[in-house]
Amino acid sequence: MHYRFLAGLLTAALLSLATGAVAQTANICASPAQKLDEKGFVEIGGIPQWVTIKGDRCDNPVVFIVHGGPGNPMSPFSDAIYGTWEKDYTVVQWDQRGAGMTWGKNRPSEDTPLTIEQMRDDGLEVARYLTQHLGQRKVVLLGGSWSSILAVHMIKAEPDLFHAYLGWAQIVSYGDNLPATYTRLLDMARQAGDQDSVTKLEGLGAPPWANPRNFGILRRIDRKYEGLATDPAPAQWWQPAPDYATPQAQEDYTAGEDYSYIQFVGWKGDGMFSQVDLPALGTDVKVPVFLLQGEADYLTLPEISRSYFDSLKAPRKEFVVLPRTGHDPNSIMVDAQLKLLNETIRPLIQ
Repeated sequence: MHYRFLAGLLTAALLSLATGAVAQTANICASPAQKLDEKGFVEIGGIPQWVTIKGDRCDNPVVFIVHGGPGNPMSPFSDAIYGTWEKDYTVVQWDQRGAGMTWGKNRPSEDTPLTIEQMRDDGLEVARYLTQHLGQRKVVLLGGSWSSILAVHMIKAEPDLFHAYLGWAQIVSYGDNLPATYTRLLDMARQAGDQDSVTKLEGLGAPPWANPRNFGILRRIDRKYEGLATDPAPAQWWQPAPDYATPQAQEDYTAGEDYSYIQFVGWKGDGMFSQVDLPALGTDVKVPVFLLQGEADYLTLPEISRSYFDSLKAPRKEFVVLPRTGHDPNSIMVDAQLKLLNETIRPLIQ
């Protein structure tokens, strides 16, 4: 692990190296030009949670990327996907409760529940930690899919922590998104003469569902049709960095995925997803909101995300539809994220 702390905090730095924890200090930036390269566990929500912080300068804006899934941390892939951002931004990844390195450290039992409120509070605590640790007033919040739910809850709860919210694949509500996806995929499969998918979807019946396997079946069909209409992400994106490529880290990642999936859908359709209703939180948002939407995103359909976006009252907002892009990130999506950061969000910060 690599830590660059103030000379006066040498003892704390050595302790953090020994324990595998990021030292929770006040502003660790000795100068604006200080380089950041930290990875380790931070006490968040009463448990050690994995946080990585990388960037070329301490005075660059902090970009806090909240991962999707909910069990799919981006920390193993951050260097490959976001490494070029580190020249102009401090890039932060966080393995959420029940996922990745955080799951491996804490290993909750299957009957230990996750809740949106708990995850929201964890995310807010990470954001507060970043402002104190890096000596900045606010951070830019990025999130998509599952983390688009979490991000909206976070900006509604403590808007003063955030310069802006940059989202993609925006989920709106269980009642809006899931039935629309089911109907769209069933229509597409029928039009394509894809009897295998038609049979599977008709066998599921229209949502809501009580069987936790049903969402996985739907998602595999969704990925098949999105794959026909989108550009794939570069293969090298999904090669984990060495720290995350060990057998134990890989085992923890997979186990966290399984645990988080069940928490999301629920054993009887009663998981976190069933409780999602972002419009019920209110449409007044006190931070700028920028949403990117894949034209071929069949899991979070553009028209549903757009309708929610149109209802929001925010200091500034922008909605962008991306061609050849689906629910999962690809180069078109990541390039569009950076373009919005550079051209629109950074001037707001300055």
